[in-house]
Amino acid sequence: MRKIFGLCLLASVALAGCGGGTISAGPATPGGINDPYESTNRQIHAFNKGVDRALFKARPGEPRSVDNAVYRGFSNAGSNLSLPGKVVNSLLQGRPAPAVKNTFRFVINTTIGIGGIFDPAGHALALPETDTDFGETLAVWGVGEGAYVELPLLGPSTARDAVGRVVDFALDPLGNAFDAREATVAGTVSVGGKVAERKQHGDIVESVLYDSADSYAQERLLYLQMRRHQVAGEETNDEEAWDPYADPYGEPDAQ
Repeated sequence: MRKIFGLCLLASVALAGCGGGTISAGPATPGGINDPYESTNRQIHAFNKGVDRALFKARPGEPRSVDNAVYRGFSNAGSNLSLPGKVVNSLLQGRPAPAVKNTFRFVINTTIGIGGIFDPAGHALALPETDTDFGETLAVWGVGEGAYVELPLLGPSTARDAVGRVVDFALDPLGNAFDAREATVAGTVSVGGKVAERKQHGDIVESVLYDSADSYAQERLLYLQMRRHQVAGEETNDEEAWDPYADPYGEPDAQ
């Protein structure tokens, strides 16, 4: 508990140190976009897009989305490793119900699901994951989203969510419980899970990155909509999650 309070204090100091009102009550108008660093963000977006093109973009004749047992296993295992951190965040938000559900899900999938490779909690017991993070915890505590930022390799974020990512990493219960070798294995599985999710949802991701007239503006819009939707409490679990890539204005403009 002392460590949790210490990390919360660290987050408060980090928030206070974001000069120029980076983290505030939010954009000037409801639903608006606060992007004072757009020039730099676009450069980072171009870098991230180049990495994606080199490593993941489907080649001519290949399917954009690939969903098989291997990718599902990595995706399930990576998601399972993130559950203890989500339990902690739900408790910090004063939301015990999702904390209890995610705890049961973690125990069931870690044991019966063989380390989370399979998802009996979701498939057999109708116990889907409730997603949350420290960025959402900060929002519950009244911290505004601040400026939009694009992070190298990690992609779209806000000032609040960027701080949240750092705290989530430091707060991760499993990461603190593992020794060096176990932590390396867990980190590899987590990265593998992210790669698997990218391949599973490749059609959606690539439609935004490569079919949009302005992929930066499109990604920014969809990310902010998704996060505001989640923070408002309208996204309850991974089965009911609002699709962050569903363009409310129609299909992306083709180049």
